[in-house]
Amino acid sequence: MELNKKIDEMKEELIKASQELVKIKSTEEEGKPGMPYGEGVAKTLDKALEISAALGFHTYKEEDGYYGYAEYGEGEEYVAVLGHMDVVPEGDNWIHPPYGAEIHDDKIFGRGTLDDKGPTMAALFGLKAIKDLNMPLSKKVRVIFGTNEETGSAEMHVYNKKEKAPVSGFTPDAMYPLINAEKGIRRIHVVKALDSCNSDVSVKSLKGGIRPNMVPDKCETVIAAKDTESIVKAVKEFADKMGYNMKAEIVNADVVLHTFGVSAHGSMPELGKNAVMYTLQFLGTIIKEDSALGSYVDFFNKNVGLETEGTSLKVACEDKPSGKLSLNVGVADINEEKADMWLDIRYPVTCKGEEIMNTLSEEFNKCGAKIERVEAQDPLYFAEDSKLVTTLLKVYTEQTGKEGKAYGIGGGTYAKELPNIIGFGPIFPGKPDLDHQANEYIEIEDLIMNAKIYAHTIYELAK
Repeated sequence: MELNKKIDEMKEELIKASQELVKIKSTEEEGKPGMPYGEGVAKTLDKALEISAALGFHTYKEEDGYYGYAEYGEGEEYVAVLGHMDVVPEGDNWIHPPYGAEIHDDKIFGRGTLDDKGPTMAALFGLKAIKDLNMPLSKKVRVIFGTNEETGSAEMHVYNKKEKAPVSGFTPDAMYPLINAEKGIRRIHVVKALDSCNSDVSVKSLKGGIRPNMVPDKCETVIAAKDTESIVKAVKEFADKMGYNMKAEIVNADVVLHTFGVSAHGSMPELGKNAVMYTLQFLGTIIKEDSALGSYVDFFNKNVGLETEGTSLKVACEDKPSGKLSLNVGVADINEEKADMWLDIRYPVTCKGEEIMNTLSEEFNKCGAKIERVEAQDPLYFAEDSKLVTTLLKVYTEQTGKEGKAYGIGGGTYAKELPNIIGFGPIFPGKPDLDHQANEYIEIEDLIMNAKIYAHTIYELAK
């Protein structure tokens, strides 16, 4: 275990390097020449390269500042570690300064300690241990410093155009033991034009949700009606019958309906309560089906409703590696002229995204709605018996003494941005996932253990 001993000797140096990066605020800002995502991100990239150079690695910075990397070894092929230097905004309610990188109770606190500056430094120092011990490698190893993971990973589009793909590698931006299956994602914008109609009841506006990948927990609807009192009464009766949290009041001669649900991540919509769909259920009781809005509401109530697996829309499917398709109505914006809806769909790794989209297009056409825009992310899948999966799980088991198993997720990780990369750590089973949370921290013991795991992993992939 010479590698582990070497890493123990570098403990203080690794802690200091992680702190230096965390102390730089690297949220995305307005781009400048050579700083496509702002000064903070650029400074953090430069600091990572400075640390790498001081450790004796060859470093490279892309000419426009999109990415950089530290490299060690010889050969045409390379093994990659893909980390990122940007972070999400710090938010409120921190007990320690979010960019102080202070140590309390053997934990380093700060934005980026866990996601993803600390783990990236752990991998860099793992490579440093290999270098210092002069362990023989047959491939180069490249630790890549990304700069835009939190807001689109656009920098990796630049990387993939300019650089050769790695033969294997991992991103320290996920969870242990290992994520081998990440569902495909389709975010679709469904639009229907609405005709104004003379009716006793009409919807002036409906707004719910803030992002497609979140279950909307609030929805506000303005309803015009000749008999507003009867609408308020109908809301109360419907809410009591269904057990929903709905409140209605008369404001400026209109009924304003507030519907409350429970938010959840779009990859697990079954854990939430969808305020938009609750609202559409109620509207289905007061809007005439023969109107443009009525047919739209009726379609969504019958074919989506509170389902989260796409059964009635005829897109339900599942597989062993990644489970069932999930469907979330995330954002709704309806007025008297148009109905807008954003849906977030996560489909199993062995299913075909194109077939799902064709089916959805046919189904939405039935109510006169069209898919105007699609944001797509293909699935990622490594078979459980693949060399990359078995190698990483072997290292995990040897270093932790715990059996490692691969598992699938509904979300997407940084691994999707570069070929032949898999999500591997840094969060250990049973430990809190503090990514994007207030009081983000990494335990120093876990930081060091990550460095050991990553050192052995890099060596196994590149030896």
